[in-house]
Amino acid sequence: MSTTLLRNQRVEADDYTPLADDAALPASGKVIVSYGRWQAEREALLASSLAIGVKLPNTVDVAGVLPEIADRPLIALDFPAFPDGRAYSQARLLAERFAYKGELRATGKAVVRDQIGFMVRCGFTSFELREGQDPAACIQAIHEFSVPYQQAADHARPVFLRRRA
Repeated sequence: MSTTLLRNQRVEADDYTPLADDAALPASGKVIVSYGRWQAEREALLASSLAIGVKLPNTVDVAGVLPEIADRPLIALDFPAFPDGRAYSQARLLAERFAYKGELRATGKAVVRDQIGFMVRCGFTSFELREGQDPAACIQAIHEFSVPYQQAADHARPVFLRRRA
């Protein structure tokens, strides 16, 4: 099953391959490994010629793990279910407090059209869409709200600051 990837508000081919914990490392390319595999095989992964992205569970404290993954070109954060929004907090910390500049990817069951605009505001730059979602509608959702109410990682000027001016 292939996943549709939105990156920087465009549909793009995914140049990263998710790598199962028990899969052999390919000779070259870009892969995403679980945080567990990263911890267990970090030295071997760094010694390879691969571009390594890390997928964090939403239960991990990003402040605690950032020193070991800050230089990764991609960090994927998981939205396993609709009522679980911890990845929003992880993304804001990475984007705002820690100024992470790599690709910040939203993955999981709760990456849906109605949430993508909020995910962008939190700092996500790419999204693995669920099967059956219309990519054009998901891109449109990013622009549905023209005036934000709160400050966020996207640095859009919120309405309360516009009113003060």
